[in-house]
Amino acid sequence: MLATYRPILSLLRGTAFLLAASGLHGLLLPLRGQEEGFSTTALGLMGTAWAGGFVAGCYFAPRVVRRAGHVRAFGTFAASAAIIALLTGLIVNEYVWILLRAFTGFAMAGAFMVIESWLNERATNENRGTVFGLYMMVTYASIMAGQMMVAGGDVTSASLFMVTGILFCLSLIPTAVSSAAHPKPLQDVSLDIKGLYANSPVASVACFLIGVANGDWGTLGAVYGARVGISTPEIALMMSLVVVAGAALQIPIGKVSDRTDRRYVLIGASLASAVAAVLIFLVAPRSGAFVIAMTACYGAFAYTLYSLAVAHANDHAKPEDFVKVSGGLLLLYGFGTMVGPLLGAGLMDYMRPEALFLATAAAHFMLAGYTALRIKRRAPVPIEDREAFKTQPADRSATPESLRLDPRHEDAA
Repeated sequence: MLATYRPILSLLRGTAFLLAASGLHGLLLPLRGQEEGFSTTALGLMGTAWAGGFVAGCYFAPRVVRRAGHVRAFGTFAASAAIIALLTGLIVNEYVWILLRAFTGFAMAGAFMVIESWLNERATNENRGTVFGLYMMVTYASIMAGQMMVAGGDVTSASLFMVTGILFCLSLIPTAVSSAAHPKPLQDVSLDIKGLYANSPVASVACFLIGVANGDWGTLGAVYGARVGISTPEIALMMSLVVVAGAALQIPIGKVSDRTDRRYVLIGASLASAVAAVLIFLVAPRSGAFVIAMTACYGAFAYTLYSLAVAHANDHAKPEDFVKVSGGLLLLYGFGTMVGPLLGAGLMDYMRPEALFLATAAAHFMLAGYTALRIKRRAPVPIEDREAFKTQPADRSATPESLRLDPRHEDAA
């Protein structure tokens, strides 16, 4: 049994280092930028640049891998990310950081796609579900561990940038020494917006709007925490618990959606997210514990929405179209994460830190309203014709290649 999973565990070690570095760097930059007096618009543009680079990487990284091979391509992506992390510590300038974040997003997309294709190749029909579960567990745990490293360091020094570079370099070792056979070449990514909308208008619009809200929070949540006066360890805990709360609530909400029209559940979760966001804006909490508790309540609902939207789309799609549909929705989500930080930054500059949540609330209210309109125009899929709800990561580290690792892809083959 152990021999079967040994190559997979080796790859997961590399994944853990890569995601920990990404989580650390992603939280460190807005906190350091806040200390340096960077404008909110510049901090928002960093998130937009990262998301733009990530989406571009999903399109163009497969060509790099086909030309250089998996090991060399992964080495290039991880080394580039390490160099960029060190450069951001050496050159503290908002314009330089915006440019470098775009390159980081591209490198991360390429690195994730290589690891995910390798894991997919090593997984079998019998253990695919276990491998996918391990990958999701490593994803959440590593990002949270990277974010919590900020709590133990000084964001005003260069030390955490150096730690980030070290973690990126450590991610190289398991793949560099692996004797596993190279996986098949990565497949090109495509986006058929017309086809996605025809399959499920609700899911298509939902994934874009969810990307707007999650991109807004993921980029500027740390800036909000710093501006309301909570400590750096509390900010790190807040950012982690928002995602963890969403992951914890996915299963119970998913079970409810299996028993009724998923669109009603999508509306309910959207409204709950919007109400939680508006309450944060109105109450304007300042104590660390209160801020963490209220944002965790927001995340508990906001980070279930993506899984509900994808499940609804797959209820209407043919089984063999699982990767095509889910991959397209993931790209729409990515485009949304490019827009969200700009909206949130504008509102925070115009009003106060809590105005960040007005941007997320607007996206969630629009999602609930559009879904309600569509309920009258299309009958739900009969419960007996649906497949059971499955959790889906709603963060910017997922690529279309990860969908081939999902057991549903194998079931449809």
